[in-house]
Amino acid sequence: MIGRKEEKRYLEEMSQRAEAQLIAVFGRRRVGKTYLVRNCFAGRLLFEHTGLFHANLAGQLLAFRDSLKRAGLSKISRLTNWHDAFLALEELIRLHEGEKRIVFLDELPWMDTPKSGFVPAFEAFWNGWASAQSDLMIVFCGSATSWVINKVLRNKGGLHNRVTGTLPLAPFSLGECRAYAESMGLSYTDMDIAEAYMVFGGIPYYWSFLRREESLPQSIDRLFFSPNGQLRHECTELYNSLFSSEEAYINIVTALAKKRTGLSLSELATAMGTSKGGCLSRFLDELEQCGFIRRYTSWNHKKRDALFQLIDNFTLFHFSFLNDDTNQDSQFWSKSIKTPTVSVWKGLAFERLCLQHIDQIKKALGISGVLTKVYSWRHQPNEIYPQGAQIDLLIERADRVVNICEMKWCDGAFAIDKETDTNLRTKVATFRSVTGCKLSIHLTLVTPEGILHNKYWNTIQSEVTLAELFT
Repeated sequence: MIGRKEEKRYLEEMSQRAEAQLIAVFGRRRVGKTYLVRNCFAGRLLFEHTGLFHANLAGQLLAFRDSLKRAGLSKISRLTNWHDAFLALEELIRLHEGEKRIVFLDELPWMDTPKSGFVPAFEAFWNGWASAQSDLMIVFCGSATSWVINKVLRNKGGLHNRVTGTLPLAPFSLGECRAYAESMGLSYTDMDIAEAYMVFGGIPYYWSFLRREESLPQSIDRLFFSPNGQLRHECTELYNSLFSSEEAYINIVTALAKKRTGLSLSELATAMGTSKGGCLSRFLDELEQCGFIRRYTSWNHKKRDALFQLIDNFTLFHFSFLNDDTNQDSQFWSKSIKTPTVSVWKGLAFERLCLQHIDQIKKALGISGVLTKVYSWRHQPNEIYPQGAQIDLLIERADRVVNICEMKWCDGAFAIDKETDTNLRTKVATFRSVTGCKLSIHLTLVTPEGILHNKYWNTIQSEVTLAELFT
């Protein structure tokens, strides 16, 4: 199994405890939750069941009954509600007293169909009997992260504070993706892996479709641009599977996709023609919980002035090249990789990749042990400070230094020319003037292969290479 060492260690540790455990494993769709649990408890699961996507109550109960039969409960009366279903599960568990009993409920949110009474029945099952079984461990998963958090972790009723452990599963890092690619026999360079990460993010399921006999562009063409590409319509299916009213969420990410630096709550409400009240805030919270957007605060601004930025690589690739579904060229990517459109996309995608590997950047800078705060910053030109500026990554350090990080994607070493040098100096000067920053400012350049040491390179105090992002 690639990666997930800490996650497996955590699950194993919780399974050894001498009291009942209710463990929530959550993360976005396709991130590997089911694979992790099955791999960790291979051969030890007493009962496993997966909820059905978009099935009604009768269909969910019928599938649950079939899972009970497969687990060895031969005589089962017809299940008419979830209370009956959990009584039957209790009966199955009782048959195995004296051993460690591990139950796995996958895609729990899908079982909670409208007016089904699923949550109260689950509450009664856990509180009334299961929580008293010292040798019982129930692990449940959910791709609909917002459901897991709002219906279980923040439950104000019978499940309040009943979950004994939580395990949020993050996408793979660059380093883990490289290890996965090597295990698949893919002969990819670090640049290939970085470009694949810009398209697929760190979602193992998407990487599993890559083929060792194809180049990366060939695989992208096959998966996205061929008429029957396996991932051509995945973006729509992704949001449809996660949210009950996916249209509202798609409208939000559509608006955010048009502004790479993000929008404030009021700006987003204006762009969508809606109120910035409760529903919009809730939708944004849920998108953030699922990892599709990030909420960040600009330097010297309060939390209420936060900006929301679409950060999911897979979604942004879809919006950049597949959103209108008019591209009929099955070799579009192979033919376009040297075009200005794709070059601009790569530059922006590399910035997102860096924002997803801030810990690796801090390690490369030798400041992992220093207390830091991470910001972005933007300045709209005005009469006092007519020079606009945008800084995607600011690292404020407790040792009174601020790293202004510039991320530049290019083939080979990055050459700073006179124009770039002027722009960088102007950006630093504008930042200091507008913010009144009194800390030392270190200009940091993050590039694939470092900086060419020409007459302008001394503008830079520190540099980080792509290789260091794999650590």
